[in-house]
Amino acid sequence: MTNSSTRIPRCEVMGLCETIHASGPLPVFGARVLGLFLCVRLTLTYLRHNLPQELLAELYGVSQATVSRVISTYTPLIAAGPQASVPTVEDLDPTAQLIIDGTLLQCWSWKDHPELYSGKHKTTGLNVQVACTLSGTLAWISDPQDGCTHDTQALRRSGLLDVPATDLPDGASPPRHIGDKGYIGLGMITPKRKPAKLPHHPDDKAYNRAVNQIRYKIERVIANIKTWRVLHTGYRRPPETFRKPSPQSSDSYSPYTLRPARQSQPRSGDVGRQWQHRQALPPPRRNWHPCTAWSSTSRRWRTTPSPCVTATPPSKSGCR
Repeated sequence: MTNSSTRIPRCEVMGLCETIHASGPLPVFGARVLGLFLCVRLTLTYLRHNLPQELLAELYGVSQATVSRVISTYTPLIAAGPQASVPTVEDLDPTAQLIIDGTLLQCWSWKDHPELYSGKHKTTGLNVQVACTLSGTLAWISDPQDGCTHDTQALRRSGLLDVPATDLPDGASPPRHIGDKGYIGLGMITPKRKPAKLPHHPDDKAYNRAVNQIRYKIERVIANIKTWRVLHTGYRRPPETFRKPSPQSSDSYSPYTLRPARQSQPRSGDVGRQWQHRQALPPPRRNWHPCTAWSSTSRRWRTTPSPCVTATPPSKSGCR
């Protein structure tokens, strides 16, 4: 039975919970209030629908802070489950012809990251290359590049076109993959551009129509990937969690497994030290006054003698 909030069968969610439980000690965040199953389902619901954390907190009966901690903790654990089945360039059949297209994983516009802006899409995000078979089956997703990267450059960096001659049968040439006009010049099968100030030749129109009748399948594959709305409606979490280092790239993010950067989790022995450190910090004081100070001994805010008190009455801006 498929759950409406995650669109994943319950048996698969239970299998994912078993994998996380067998991988090691469970995180402390959300374990007492929600439990393992609800923590996993909450994270999957967030990734599927990209809902605000305040709404998820109301749906699951917890605070927004708990939802934030659960999402940041369980996202890398969920991604580690299917990690072994994620294909790389080396896993692809070197003789198979693929349909390739690029897409943008949208995110917020951060001031310190202007390289994420895509002039083509007029928004910010990460550029990834997607490949599928001629039957429309997802075959591979590249490591992401900055949003300002052109599709041609992103595909060259991925290494998909660099097929070693030793991997091919004797006398065989690498297959010519199919793409759009953005990949012209890479030796792929692409539609033909219209000549400047001239109409399309009828033969070129027929050729482009034949290519597009095959290339449309990659558009459906990308649309299926973006049913995980966190990849389509804008990533709202901090920018450092939008990327994940991998052996193929020094700074990458895998949308195939929805894998943001792994957060360092506290060990069981560190929880007490973190609590002691938190206890030593002063609580926030809303009505702050320059004549108050935090006392670590009595653990309360105390009023100190005002340096502003003089023989003359203080001004309106001074302390009384």
